[in-house]
Amino acid sequence: MDILTEALASMRTGHPASVRTNGRAPWGLRLPPVAGAGFHVVLYGTCWLLPLDDAPPHLKPIPLSPGDVVFLRDGRGHILADQPSTPAEEPDAERYRPGSPIGSVTLGGDGPETSLLCGNYHLDQGRPHPLVRQLPEVIHLSTRHGRHPELSTAVQLLGSELENPRIGSDGIVPTLIDSLLLYILRAWLDDQPPADARGWAAALSDSAVAPALSAVHADPAAPWTVESLAERAGLSRAAFARRFAALVGEPPMAYLTRWRMTTAARLLRESDAPLTTVAARSGYGSEFAFAKAFKREYGQAPGSYRRLARAA
Repeated sequence: MDILTEALASMRTGHPASVRTNGRAPWGLRLPPVAGAGFHVVLYGTCWLLPLDDAPPHLKPIPLSPGDVVFLRDGRGHILADQPSTPAEEPDAERYRPGSPIGSVTLGGDGPETSLLCGNYHLDQGRPHPLVRQLPEVIHLSTRHGRHPELSTAVQLLGSELENPRIGSDGIVPTLIDSLLLYILRAWLDDQPPADARGWAAALSDSAVAPALSAVHADPAAPWTVESLAERAGLSRAAFARRFAALVGEPPMAYLTRWRMTTAARLLRESDAPLTTVAARSGYGSEFAFAKAFKREYGQAPGSYRRLARAA
């Protein structure tokens, strides 16, 4: 079971939103917070990503070059500009120009041009998966000099489709943008030195914890116990429980309950399966027991959650 894919799918509440941003120096754009995770891809040119005045002190200005990718975990507000000293303007809907496969925004003067793909992934930040919660607030990846070849290929394909739209571009570009998130997180995980890896970066490659996580994700309805998961991991019950909690951030049974509820919520949002089926596929023998557990976790009955999710 691909845990990274499953974790992201459990948080997604819609398709990515994106726009091509073209700036000619001098230019600056103040971007407000978004409900999800933000991203930028530098197609060509250079610019800076700047934190707002009220940002935490550990967030520093980042110079960006062609092929650079930035991922903002919490969709924090920030500034893009040709230079740190350039005043930034607010987004103006009047500048937006619809197009195929995505629209564009053009701003600035008549100096050197920079082109970016900017947007956000609609992720449920109210209940983030711990894998995503443990990511840095800002991930900056360079695809130059042969680094992250798969991510580099995705960026190059995006740039090519946006520069020269052809038949099929309307289907190709959204798919590439959707896949970009997985390439970004895969590249970041690959960057973590095994000796220094902590949390989920270590859990996904740990010889004991990774098989247990895969088993839970593959079949959340199975009657898992700490003992049965420890047996898969080849450790004693106590040793496995300590190792799992240290890397994942919570005990095995707490994570199992979390993933069962996440599975149930996704089924309620995305399918018309009756509650008895949702309960069974989430590891509950009765609809009553499932409804009680779901309400305790989400603060509302499964039926109400489904109705509100569909309406949203």
